[in-house]
Amino acid sequence: MIPQIELGTLLYTMVEPHRGHEVDYNRWYEHDHFYSGCMVGADTFAGDRFVATRRLKALRYPAVSPMTPDPSIGSFLAVYWVLKGHHDEWNRWSVDNVTQLHAQGRMFAERDHIHTALYEHAWALQRGDHTTSIELALDRGYQGLVVNVGELADGASFDDLRAWTTTWSGRAFVAGWGPDLIGTSGLLPLLDDAPADVPRVVNADRRFLQLHFLDHDPEEGWADGWAQFGSQLDASGIATHLWTAPFIQTVFGTDTYTDELS
Repeated sequence: MIPQIELGTLLYTMVEPHRGHEVDYNRWYEHDHFYSGCMVGADTFAGDRFVATRRLKALRYPAVSPMTPDPSIGSFLAVYWVLKGHHDEWNRWSVDNVTQLHAQGRMFAERDHIHTALYEHAWALQRGDHTTSIELALDRGYQGLVVNVGELADGASFDDLRAWTTTWSGRAFVAGWGPDLIGTSGLLPLLDDAPADVPRVVNADRRFLQLHFLDHDPEEGWADGWAQFGSQLDASGIATHLWTAPFIQTVFGTDTYTDELS
């Protein structure tokens, strides 16, 4: 039997550089922190970066949410995959490593964590039997990403959410605006000694995150597709919609989009 790499948990970190520091932040993150802060751990096997320009932020809804209390913030998003069964050791390494980077003066003060959290992968839905798996999603270089966040209703489970999403995706996968892959995960608690500048989340036990990977710009067909997701989720009765937001890929090694954030 061929050994398989399996996604276990993920780090989702959405950050806003302070005004006037966008270029410096982007260069620091991709030339140092993307690797030294997140990717050098033996249990992190993939990572990717995304950005929300002003035109994409205009599509976010609701304007004020637990994810972004100000709709203009949360410009940069990085996502990392951690091997299944290795979360605890990776989590301990991550906190200790960032503490060491602080001591070395290798952190960047002119930025705010908007939503940095750990999630446990629950399940994924692919557009076809032989399309991209969730494990390869961050290496695929998907052009677009739509993030959907919600809270399960009392008595509802991730199985209920999967059943609803499976029905919903049956229509979305064949639509021009639809995704190629959907990954769903539940929020995990941070360690007690995690960095103090990382905000904690209320109702963590009911929070879920869906990453919808797209082969196209998320703005294409937005009104017919993603703009309806929140009301459709609310109508299901199994969850409350909290946030829908589009992102596109950064261009590694360049300052592309740093002048389009606000």
